[in-house]
Amino acid sequence: MSDLKQLDVQTEKGDTELSEYAPQTATDLEWANRTDIVDLESKPGLLGYFLKKNPSPEFIADVATMNETVLDPKEVARIERKIDWLIIPALSVCYMFYYVLTPSESSRIPMTLLTFPSNRDKTTLSYAAIFNIKKDLHLGKSEYASSWLSSLFYFGWVAWALPTNLLMQKFPLNKYLAANIFVWGALLMAQAASRNFTDLAILRTISGAAEAVADPAFVLITSTWYTREQQPIRIGYWYCSNGIGIGLGGLLGFAIGHVCPVTSLIPRFLTHRTGLPSWKYEFIIIGALCCGWAIFMFIFIPDSPYQTHWFSRAERLIIVSRKRDDQNGPDNRHWNSSQAIEAFMDIKTYLFFLFGFTANGGTSNFGTLIVQGFGFNTLNTTLMQLPYGAIIVLFIVGALIVNSKVPKGNRTYLMVATTIPTVVGFAMVAWAKPKAARLIGFWITGASNATFVVGLSLVSGNVGGQTKKAIASAAVFLGVAAGNIVGPFLFKDSEAPKYLTGVVGCMVSRILEIFVILALRLVFSRANAKRDRDVAEGRVQYDERVTALQDISDWQNPAFRYVL
Repeated sequence: MSDLKQLDVQTEKGDTELSEYAPQTATDLEWANRTDIVDLESKPGLLGYFLKKNPSPEFIADVATMNETVLDPKEVARIERKIDWLIIPALSVCYMFYYVLTPSESSRIPMTLLTFPSNRDKTTLSYAAIFNIKKDLHLGKSEYASSWLSSLFYFGWVAWALPTNLLMQKFPLNKYLAANIFVWGALLMAQAASRNFTDLAILRTISGAAEAVADPAFVLITSTWYTREQQPIRIGYWYCSNGIGIGLGGLLGFAIGHVCPVTSLIPRFLTHRTGLPSWKYEFIIIGALCCGWAIFMFIFIPDSPYQTHWFSRAERLIIVSRKRDDQNGPDNRHWNSSQAIEAFMDIKTYLFFLFGFTANGGTSNFGTLIVQGFGFNTLNTTLMQLPYGAIIVLFIVGALIVNSKVPKGNRTYLMVATTIPTVVGFAMVAWAKPKAARLIGFWITGASNATFVVGLSLVSGNVGGQTKKAIASAAVFLGVAAGNIVGPFLFKDSEAPKYLTGVVGCMVSRILEIFVILALRLVFSRANAKRDRDVAEGRVQYDERVTALQDISDWQNPAFRYVL
């Protein structure tokens, strides 16, 4: 312990020695529950009340001491189960809402606007729905044909992707996420009141900005609470809600297609005595549920292990300490300009962007139109989302099981393996003759979701430094948004119902994704090899106990090793 006391932990307020109170046993943790110190730094003034609070130097010092304690595996397992029940269901419900009604998923285009039938006609469902929407909102054909309603959402996303990632660093993470979910729900309800293309375009663009926080926040929350080894399976847990959301979206669309609005229960000043068209109900229902869930999130879900009443102080120290080997440093709100410059100099940032671009480039926006082109009517098309959602869940679960069984260093190879079925699936959709084969091909394209899940764990685990991680995360989802802006324009009305150019474009993007993944692996492996060689030859020396407690980037941290 005497040597440890000589180690200084770099904090914003200077040098802090390791705690002198801690015995080196796994069971005697009374010292960790002491109340004579403040665990969080606070910034004075009204703004400081709303800003994220950094862990105090005293808390970091106690983490350093805990890092020298052999943690009781049973106690760690108990705490992790508690984290799982607190964090994973909350993220899963958020993600389910995100995919039940968002234009980025395969059951939209937005399908809520174009295929959910109105109450005025249940016989020619899809065509009547398109006619009624165009009539209700005075849409011109070119506005739909050019896919602007699908792409405008992502213009808002692109514009706000980087700022929202930086704001996540400044404000309490969960509360910032909850506020954005509430705004998104409110905007969703407002879309039901759209009178024309302009109203809808503006609301969808702003909605895209509000939703830009979703995926990066989920990844950052996962990396905050879980170790690098645990992140793939935890990301997989909440990402499986993607498939569940698709299935629920299909059921909801089917139900709305069969239910007439009960005009007598709706105030006349809202319905103008004619009742609401069915397509408006999903906006209103899901938007209201989102707002309610956002309030729940804001109140009950903690922002970080440093500030939560759900865990004792000793438990909070263990939560942070069990990540001692990750070399990711403590969470803090301060912008680090050197890390920002480094992020834009790092080739990984651009490869992450390309990964997001090729993984999502327009492939999902037109999924239901592709299925409808197989000869299904609108309601049966929505039902076809049920097996598609189930297959997505199966691929994700299968990938996570394989990832847990194979030796370390094969995560990127697993990503390549799960991308191959997607390529094959799009080829079947494009060129297979039997309708059944084309439908099966479309379903197995859901394997791409497993690739993306494992890929997100690379972002959360392979970037050091809070500012740099925020920019890298923004890069991935900027790529997603850019792909979803470009992709819809590959689906030409003149090629309906097969949309050959769009389907082939999806297939090519997945082939390119394989090369991006292999390029990331090459960058990671070469960096690891160089660092190992420098240590072996004595050119670099470090104490990983100290670097683990510093907010430094992966480039600046000689103890950092990339997950392959």
